[in-house]
Amino acid sequence: MNRRRVAITGMGAICGLGHDLKTIWQGITEGRSGIDSIQSDHLTDILPIKIAGEVRNFTISEEIIAAKESARFDRFIHFALQAAFEATADAGATTQNKLYPFSRMGTILGVGMGGLPAIENAKEIFDQKGPRRVSPFFIPAIIPSMNAGLASIKLGLGGVNYSISSACASASHAISAAYDEIALGRHDLMVTGGSEGAISNLSVSGFASMKALSKNHEHPQQASRPFDIKRDGFVMGEGAGVLVLEDLEKAEARGAKIYAEVIGHGSSSDAYHITAPSPEGEGALCCMRKAVEYAGIPLEAIGYINAHGTSTPLGDIAETKAIKKCFGDHAKKISISSTKSMTGHLLGAAGGVETIFSALALYHEIIPPTINLLDPDPECDLDYTANHAAKQSIEYALNNSFGFGGTNSSLILKRHR
Repeated sequence: MNRRRVAITGMGAICGLGHDLKTIWQGITEGRSGIDSIQSDHLTDILPIKIAGEVRNFTISEEIIAAKESARFDRFIHFALQAAFEATADAGATTQNKLYPFSRMGTILGVGMGGLPAIENAKEIFDQKGPRRVSPFFIPAIIPSMNAGLASIKLGLGGVNYSISSACASASHAISAAYDEIALGRHDLMVTGGSEGAISNLSVSGFASMKALSKNHEHPQQASRPFDIKRDGFVMGEGAGVLVLEDLEKAEARGAKIYAEVIGHGSSSDAYHITAPSPEGEGALCCMRKAVEYAGIPLEAIGYINAHGTSTPLGDIAETKAIKKCFGDHAKKISISSTKSMTGHLLGAAGGVETIFSALALYHEIIPPTINLLDPDPECDLDYTANHAAKQSIEYALNNSFGFGGTNSSLILKRHR
């Protein structure tokens, strides 16, 4: 079956580095960290972890959603709307400019944790004031599918509308599914990516109990250090990364700006452990191979990998092993980076922002850095673009997203000429 080609024509993002993509990308290319001491008033002082990639000083615009209505929804939904409106404006696909028929435009978004902060708040109200004081808007505020649902309503997208939850691979799986909708001819435009706003008492405590988080409280901006021998866990982040995917032929016909093409994706399972990666990276290896095969390109064509690279002791080694097994001698020639060193780990939104960074790497011919890589782990011996961005023209980029439960997703992007 012939697949239609799929273009990225709009992008929007929010994370600890900023509230818009221009600010965030500048921070990424400058190698700045968006990680700092936690300042949220909603988190208790007794938390064992004190650092995160928080989105600070953010109130969603009333042009997107009125203040009274926005108060009914959890933070991860606010982030999704913010990034989705930026992405559609970037693509010229606003509610006033209907590019395609109502039912030919849809949305698929990812989320890993859902509305944990709103759940905690409702439980506190329940305990203090009783069940009658729980808001009638509580359920719509927290269900994982509401990031896509509300985006569909506010943007007037009458096609497919659902969310995907596959831990930290959620956004990448959402992009893969959205790609298929266009490639198979079912839609002309898709709003996709992911959002997450799960920096809460319970989530921080839970990850801390697993010993998954960095404890580098004294130097928070140096805490996320993928592939470095001193890495001691990941740093939680929050935000959203949303892309507009479009039928390439139709996008070109209307003169749209095209950042890159999505040309392939792969998925797999480690089938190994609920939280730990397969030590030899077999699941990640399978996933990357599937993506390259789907794209129909040689392994040697990949010039950049935005790694999952969470800064965990086991994960970074497993991914390095998988890349070496997948690409053989070519692995040493690939530019790799983990932008989580600057954003922290956005969990279910990670694949969204990192696919955006991969697209911008192709578009601007700039490889983002892995910051805080001062003393590389001997078992992590590839080119991770240490500490400084690199000017480099590449044709193909691969983005990895892996999650608890052994779920894996890889996406391949192509430079558009």
